[in-house]
Amino acid sequence: MPHPSLLLAVAETSRDSGPGWILRTVIIVGVLGAVLLAWILLRGYGNQD
Repeated sequence: MPHPSLLLAVAETSRDSGPGWILRTVIIVGVLGAVLLAWILLRGYGNQD
């Protein structure tokens, strides 16, 4: 089990960072979703033989 002071330090730094991790997660999921959507929409256009 990790040392309690290490857990306290992690909790303090994550609390001080504010909503940044939420915004970062939303941006990453949005970009990945856009790439997936583009791939799904464009993959059929290559088979126009």
